[in-house]
Amino acid sequence: MSRDVMCYNRFKVMKTNSDIRPSPLAGRWYPANPTQLAESVDRYIESANIPDFQGKVIALISPHAGHLYSGPVAGYCFKAIKDLQPDLVLILSPYHAFHNSAILTTGHQAYQTPLGDVAVDQRIIDIIDERLQERAGVGLYRVRNDEEHAIEILLPFFQRSLKKPFKVVPLMIRSQDPALIKELGIILSEIMGEKKILLAASSDLSHFFPADKARDMDQVIIDQIIDLNPEGLFAIQHQGTGAACGIGALAAVIWASRETGHVTAHHLHYANSGDITGDKSSVVGYTSAVIIRD
Repeated sequence: MSRDVMCYNRFKVMKTNSDIRPSPLAGRWYPANPTQLAESVDRYIESANIPDFQGKVIALISPHAGHLYSGPVAGYCFKAIKDLQPDLVLILSPYHAFHNSAILTTGHQAYQTPLGDVAVDQRIIDIIDERLQERAGVGLYRVRNDEEHAIEILLPFFQRSLKKPFKVVPLMIRSQDPALIKELGIILSEIMGEKKILLAASSDLSHFFPADKARDMDQVIIDQIIDLNPEGLFAIQHQGTGAACGIGALAAVIWASRETGHVTAHHLHYANSGDITGDKSSVVGYTSAVIIRD
């Protein structure tokens, strides 16, 4: 069997009558050819040097720009989950387009990537929706044929890192309400106690500042991640001393992780777009981290 067929079939799900979200990113944000995509993602992961961790990785933090820009940074956190076997991956991200809803999810049954389709766990989406409505009066809005990149851009990394097929639950956050995000985190922690789940926060850091200023701003955010301080993330965003487009995703993942027991956060790598383009006058910051249950 050729390598490209092997790459494609590794995580392919049955297509019967599935309603599959077509990829708007393949060929633009990452390679459309399965062989090229698998090889590039593998290279990002294999090139990362990470320490040996004591404990279990329960959450990761990854950037979500095009693979050329953020792939070398994303490779670090995906190196840390190499060959894990979760049943479900919960990916939290921003929703970059305007929308009136606080939290969105997909209305499709699966996500398409060149490496195969990733099934969506609609049962877990329904559970999250019901609990959010009961406790916060806010439900999930199901969006179809969206152009959001922050979820899909991570999927090829999961497809090449995890040892077996998995389902995904995408949660795209527009709300900046700490109380709502904390409640979401608590709900996610409850679900983590019921299934083998891996959490992921998809977020870039500061946008379009000179590299030196960006690094200072981004370090403030990284410090809050290391300290597992979601309240601090919101305060810094409000003050303007640091920024992350996925501040809600970061905060929810930290709240959820803290609820599961004693955890520690480990920063793995930082870079910015200028490291690829050579233009340091206006950059986007990228960071990679993991949260480990001791």
